[in-house]
Amino acid sequence: MFAFLKNAYHYFLAFVGNIIYWFPSRKIFVIGITGTKGKSTTLELINAILESAGKKTALVSSLRFKIGDKSIKNMTGMTMPGRLFLQKKLRKAVDAGCQYFLIEVTSQGILQHRHQFINWDAALITNVQPEHIEAHGSFAKYRESKENFFRYVAEKSNKANKFFFINDDDPSKSYFVNAASNAGKIIYFSREKFINEEMDMGKKSIGNWLQSNFNLENAAAAATIAESQEIAWPLIQRTLQSFKGVPGRMDYVQEKPFAVIIDYAHTPDSLEKVYQTLLTRAPNKKLICVLGAAGGGRDRWKRPVLGKVAEKYCKKIILTNEDPFDEDPSGILDQIESGFSKHQNKNYFRILDRREAIGKAISLAVKGDTIIITGKGTEDWIRVEKGRKIPWSEKKTVEELLAKN
Repeated sequence: MFAFLKNAYHYFLAFVGNIIYWFPSRKIFVIGITGTKGKSTTLELINAILESAGKKTALVSSLRFKIGDKSIKNMTGMTMPGRLFLQKKLRKAVDAGCQYFLIEVTSQGILQHRHQFINWDAALITNVQPEHIEAHGSFAKYRESKENFFRYVAEKSNKANKFFFINDDDPSKSYFVNAASNAGKIIYFSREKFINEEMDMGKKSIGNWLQSNFNLENAAAAATIAESQEIAWPLIQRTLQSFKGVPGRMDYVQEKPFAVIIDYAHTPDSLEKVYQTLLTRAPNKKLICVLGAAGGGRDRWKRPVLGKVAEKYCKKIILTNEDPFDEDPSGILDQIESGFSKHQNKNYFRILDRREAIGKAISLAVKGDTIIITGKGTEDWIRVEKGRKIPWSEKKTVEELLAKN
């Protein structure tokens, strides 16, 4: 009964927001970006290209909220806030004369009906990997939440010409093709097509942010959406060449004498891809890895898997605190450590204090090494017991420690 009432409550809020702000999505081109990884980067790339083409944009993402030329950092701790938030932002964007509204669409937001009563023009799926399994009950149900977004756009959006952008490289693509139900134009994007058929600029000219397979995938998605809006390839290409990357995503704090990179990677697949990418660039072929595990009380299954991935790629590992919430932080590290083989010993450290852990990594580094710190990205807090939040800035902490080194 409680679950039914909670579900009805979220549905009612979405409905009321649409009425209060008087159907704002009818008057603006709304793009929803969903998927396990790459949502923020893909959204920022789309926004950059649209702005380069002279379009006025608004967006809601895990990083920031933007309407026209005004942007503020997202301090809510939620990628897709509820309680009338989206409808209010849509109304402000329409009143400000924005032509496009970009939204990161999360599985939790879908469960809480935050996508409903929005007339979407386009839905994009970046990829689907195991995530939030405990919250959804299974990987299939997690994927189904993403499908339900596509299904909603197909069946409920009143926009005349709808677009569905699907990653041709993703094993789950058929589920999203079916969910689109021939209700609009299905357009595929792929990393290989982007590299082989469209991208003649060469990886070296486009900076660190794009020199990885997963960012090439994000760029392919953004370029495909831009082309659907009749934006010419030369302009898309120039924007990609000048794009500086996204804070907290393959974010180089220092390149020499040893590199220090911050990345949000918090799933086994994303962690492995980050490590693989950095190993191709590391002069010493040596990674010093600082990591924890995604928030306490969730996704316990992936903790030993993260340990196994780190052991495979990292020469030295420093396990540390991330967001334990009400769980015992040492117990979380025990579970990551359980993924190590029996002979992982002298190259492994357990340091719960995250600042101290980062300092240890810096003290271990020599010329040519690469330090990669994952899990927090640009998050502003470390969340601990009883709802407490400790102020945190990964980048500022790294910069302060490097200055003392």
